[in-house]
Amino acid sequence: MPLFGTAGARGPFPEKVNPRLIYDISLTAAKIIAGSKGSAVVGHDSRLTSPLLSLAAASGFMAGGLDTILIGIAPLPVIAHEVKRSRSSLGASISASHNPPIDNGIKLLKKDGMELFRSEEESIENNLGSVHEISWDKVGSFTMETYAVDSYINDALEFIDANSWKRLEKPKVLVDCANGAASIVTPKLLREAGIEKIVSINCNLDGTFPGRLPEPRPDVMASIQPMLESSGAEMLLAHDGDADRLALLVRGLGFVKQDLVIAMLARRKLMDKKGDIVVSVDVGYEVQQVVEKMGGRIVRAPLGRLHEYMTSNTLMAAEPWKLIDPAWGPWPDGIYQALLIVDETMRSGASINELVLSLPSYPSARLSFVVREERDKDLLYTGLSHHIEEAIGAKVVNLLTLDGVRVEGEDGSWILVRKSGTESKVRVYAQATRPARLKEIVDKIKSIALSSAQELNIGLANIEEAISMI
Repeated sequence: MPLFGTAGARGPFPEKVNPRLIYDISLTAAKIIAGSKGSAVVGHDSRLTSPLLSLAAASGFMAGGLDTILIGIAPLPVIAHEVKRSRSSLGASISASHNPPIDNGIKLLKKDGMELFRSEEESIENNLGSVHEISWDKVGSFTMETYAVDSYINDALEFIDANSWKRLEKPKVLVDCANGAASIVTPKLLREAGIEKIVSINCNLDGTFPGRLPEPRPDVMASIQPMLESSGAEMLLAHDGDADRLALLVRGLGFVKQDLVIAMLARRKLMDKKGDIVVSVDVGYEVQQVVEKMGGRIVRAPLGRLHEYMTSNTLMAAEPWKLIDPAWGPWPDGIYQALLIVDETMRSGASINELVLSLPSYPSARLSFVVREERDKDLLYTGLSHHIEEAIGAKVVNLLTLDGVRVEGEDGSWILVRKSGTESKVRVYAQATRPARLKEIVDKIKSIALSSAQELNIGLANIEEAISMI
């Protein structure tokens, strides 16, 4: 299995991810990506093993000749912003993002805060163990910085204009940071933007994630929905561990499907300028419909690889939970996304409820088949992808193999089957124009998965479901 998955290198500590691995990756990146020149920024999330691994990354960068800036606990967007602000050659976010607390990992950033390309990750992986420390008189220096969060907040506030706000009443907003690194950023940013009624939930730093699992998916957030309904707040903004992700819950509507969030922000972008909207292969028709209506163009990309498909004509790039605004920076940023959503309600003069209901919406499903072993993931993926045309039950009008296998039916339905790049899961995404049609597709997918598991002796541990019939 490759060391680097969809988003960096992750895994359980210490079996897969440990100080030796992080040191080797950082040392190799210092030579392969930075040419042993310049500086590197290192930040980490709230996980218990993150300070240890952060120091290992700093050691690797310095041993590779880079002056290293440690910024302590910081979400990925702040680390990326600091790479850009300090004009560093490299950056490292020590985090396993939305994975459970036992896991940890590293995501590398290059010039301007952009994530590495797949080819660059492969080059690092291929050279692990063959790169040696630089001579004693050329090792990098070591400094600690305490103002990265404030720099991020000050710069982000320049991208909104409170004088353009049409709405008189400011919304009450709940912010759930999953006890992760955004706890010290998002609530403060929104308050400084002028939204006084901010209620923080799970915003005390705690690497055991006692409040909830760090992945803000619908089933995880269901227990917090009653709090939103009873609080009088208009919306709830929820992060994962490193805040490259954001989930939106709205009072009266519940969990807002990610495609609708992407569609809303794409519409905002296309009002001012026409261009390309880069989206991942699992994004549905809602976004395509809005973008084409607004005169934009959809460009498809693999999950975790949006940045590799951006050009000078790209206005925005997004996948579920993640947003990249090239005008702000080339990194996925759930904190900046939270600011844009709140700003959009104020700028438009509408409530978030009204904004969401103004968008097209179709029934959709996201299934995760959790397997016990890596071998099982490959087998189940093969079984499902071979029967994907059978599962859709309609004439196939388009086939896309950019990331997994996506088929589109002539009746507007589509299915995507892909292996998770970070977990032992095979993911299946589906959409249809009618609830009954979606149910038919989901039932068929489950039947095929269970049959494949039995025939191929696959250890199927669980099925996670997120189904929206609205």
